[in-house]
Amino acid sequence: MIKKRIAFFFLLLLSCITISAQYTEVINSNKPGFSESPYSVGQKVYQFESSIFYRNATASPIFSNPKALGLNLHFRTGFFDERLEFSLNTALQNNTFTFTNVFQSSVNKFSLGQFTLAAKYLVYKPSYEKKGKEIRSWNKRHSFGWDRWIPHIAVYGGINFGSFLSDYDKRGGITPKIGVLLQNELSNQFNVVTNIYYNYIGGYLPEFSYIITGTYNFNKQWSGFAEHQVLLNKVEKQSNLGLGAAYLFSNDLQINASIKATFQEEGIGSYLGIGASYRIDRHVDEFIDLDEYGNKIEDIEEQTYNKGFFGKLLDKIKGLFKKKDKNTAEIDPEISDSKGEGEEGIQAGRGRQRQKSVLDDITKDDKKEKKATTKAEKKAEKQLLKSEEKEKRKIEKEKEKEQKKLVKEEQKRLKEEKKLEDEIKKLEEDIKKEDAKAKQEELDKKYEEELKKKAEEKKKKEKEEKEKEKDD
Repeated sequence: MIKKRIAFFFLLLLSCITISAQYTEVINSNKPGFSESPYSVGQKVYQFESSIFYRNATASPIFSNPKALGLNLHFRTGFFDERLEFSLNTALQNNTFTFTNVFQSSVNKFSLGQFTLAAKYLVYKPSYEKKGKEIRSWNKRHSFGWDRWIPHIAVYGGINFGSFLSDYDKRGGITPKIGVLLQNELSNQFNVVTNIYYNYIGGYLPEFSYIITGTYNFNKQWSGFAEHQVLLNKVEKQSNLGLGAAYLFSNDLQINASIKATFQEEGIGSYLGIGASYRIDRHVDEFIDLDEYGNKIEDIEEQTYNKGFFGKLLDKIKGLFKKKDKNTAEIDPEISDSKGEGEEGIQAGRGRQRQKSVLDDITKDDKKEKKATTKAEKKAEKQLLKSEEKEKRKIEKEKEKEQKKLVKEEQKRLKEEKKLEDEIKKLEEDIKKEDAKAKQEELDKKYEEELKKKAEEKKKKEKEEKEKEKDD
């Protein structure tokens, strides 16, 4: 019976497959929380999410597993479809099992604590209203979009293999697990993930659980989360409250840490975890045009303006012979607009109306298209003039800059020429001074020679006069 339920669930899961992009340029990890996003990693993406954890709780009566230290491993990949993801979740851990009766004893055992093969499929992805600059009202542009309360929805199905797990985790051998995964993107920075699971179906102590996780992105690298988890079965109720943070090291690597408090009927425990997520990205895009919200951009409807009068007349005639849905009631849009959507509008729609001429419709459409085309041409012409003026101002600014540069260079050149002229003038003055000095020295030399010559002549004359006196 259980196998039939599992087969039916997976058949239902695979019957609604459609193509929609799930791949993101940056790694999308479920760590460090316990919840799981409804989004898949995408085709040809192989993602590994691991964490080292330590769990410590109060020992329950008779038999319990209050302490565990281990490594959690979560492998995720996508096949066949962008919305479909397969995963393997397991944990290698050293368990401390406690037996409490009159006395308390414990034993340590290293084994697998979990082994679950699962698949999930995104069945619904809402599109949110875009609030851009074209909305003139500041309040409307910055108000909360109530459509963001509509969640992304994914279905989850898995199988727990408990035969080779520790005694505490067997829970009836092979048992199915089903769930619903929801995500509300309340803003570009804040989102809330809600998971509802029914686990160990048909096994020992079937378990109902839900997880609510709020994640806030502080910037491109850092994000924080708060989480609340509740586990219910026939024997006990357990709840967890946790906080944590994640750091995006690169597009394919994330590092995270978390701390949680565990509340049971017997007492309070703790859970510490630190880990990393890494992916091998072999994804190939399908070249689908998307807007900034991830919605597919539909092809622009073919314009019929250039078909001419007879071309549009032929299209109208063809439209008259198209088969119409008998269950669809046609109401004149003009009457509907004038009377409203209430009873008056319905009564008016039931009345007889004059059949409009095909030529009137074509003429009206032709005028409308001409008006739209003229408006677009005027807008394009205005943008062209604006761009030309901008380019012209840019060229004029560059010319002014170049002119200033030339003037500056000319001033520099004139300054250098003046400096050179001053140096030449100074050199000429120095040369003149040297020439004047040389001439003065030459004159002084000639004057000395002349004086010496006159002295010698005088001396000679005196000598002759003395000799003459002697003779007398």
